[in-house]
Amino acid sequence: MSFNMNEVITKKRDGGKLTEEEIKYFVNGYTDGSIPDYQAAALLMAIFFQHMDEEETLALTRAMKDSGDTVDLSSISGIKVDKHSTGGIGDKITLIAGPLAAACGVPIAKMSGRGLGFTGGTIDKLESIPGFQTTLAPAEFFKQVEEVGISLIGQSGHIAPADKKLYALRDVTATVADISLITSSIMSKKLAAGSDAIVLDVKCGKGAFMENEEEAAKLAETMCKVGNLAGKKTVAVLTDMNQPLGHAVGNAIEVIEAIETLKGRGPKDVTELSIYLAGWMVYLGRIASTHEEGQKMVRDALELGKALSIFRRLITSQGGNPRVVDNYNLLPQAAHKVDMFFNKEMLSGISSDGVNTAAPEDAVYYVSEIDSQRVGICSQRTGAGRAVKEDPIDPSAGVIVHKKIGDEVRLGDKLATFCGNNEDKVYIAINEAANIFTFSSTKTEPPALIKRTIE
Repeated sequence: MSFNMNEVITKKRDGGKLTEEEIKYFVNGYTDGSIPDYQAAALLMAIFFQHMDEEETLALTRAMKDSGDTVDLSSISGIKVDKHSTGGIGDKITLIAGPLAAACGVPIAKMSGRGLGFTGGTIDKLESIPGFQTTLAPAEFFKQVEEVGISLIGQSGHIAPADKKLYALRDVTATVADISLITSSIMSKKLAAGSDAIVLDVKCGKGAFMENEEEAAKLAETMCKVGNLAGKKTVAVLTDMNQPLGHAVGNAIEVIEAIETLKGRGPKDVTELSIYLAGWMVYLGRIASTHEEGQKMVRDALELGKALSIFRRLITSQGGNPRVVDNYNLLPQAAHKVDMFFNKEMLSGISSDGVNTAAPEDAVYYVSEIDSQRVGICSQRTGAGRAVKEDPIDPSAGVIVHKKIGDEVRLGDKLATFCGNNEDKVYIAINEAANIFTFSSTKTEPPALIKRTIE
């Protein structure tokens, strides 16, 4: 059957439902270059305004998945479980939840991405470990999962190439924020990666791609439906991103925080979310009969040091220096570290009755809000992130947030530390950091970290 792109655009523009064949025609044509940018942009805009239903979204996801290579993990024994985050500030959970699930017997064969913009990438964090190789031949990748229980590598350029082209076009045509387009972008790569089940960490709040909780929930529900209809048991957990996860936002400093968590000394929020998500991975991997049992198994693996041992073996197997687990000085060290303190200027406007007047200097105050997106941007400015994909990364750079929402502060307390090897970049970041924290004279309860779970 032959198709005409103009007719496909017109059909969707007028609110029609595209067939699976029409969607395949569009995806294949745009991937091979026979459909030009201007027609693809017109269809994206029509989808943005008219939306896609469940069947169209599944068809688009499958077509994008089939536009390139797919990974066959059937030679690896057991139920392989993947985990994906929609992107957050200080999100180092893969480095913790992966080894936790692997320590319980779940094979983790995961491909991760690099960071772009104000959210970090798992591959950038791993590459801050001296010698760590994020590119493995398929045979090595499979063998490591069998022997160690986990392998974390970079995404192949041949996985879902349609997504790469379409995402770049969406980015410049203001059509990124459509649930069907976001779903197909994420899930096409997850389905192509070959795992049997998927756990999704969908972020919402100031530091997330989707700030609105209800919109994030809609995205989570759509991704779960697509995953399950594609034959992959999929669970989504809606989590808060109104403040950074943990304290470290960068690459090497996040690796340190991940190792500290695997040693049982990590921040409460990082530990809680890692156990919760890994519990789902263990359940979906059919190692545990319930999510609650999965969490118990994960806690035991953490307390007994099994997950830390897995992480050490992961580093060794991929060419990294395992001694970083015991000696953090072997990781990249920032030449410049500049602290930001709670000062008199920040006192202006703090009062218990809402009146915008200067507050007493000797009183106790509390952090009421943190602009987590601003923290991510400041981390990017230090050299820890990229503005464009070609930008080099400073693995030592980033921001350490010492105070979280609800924490008590007094004049002179350290709020954050800005790190990096380029002194100019560090001070550029500090100059953008003035309004990261908001304070109150009354204690504010931190937002719930785990908002809901969608199966």
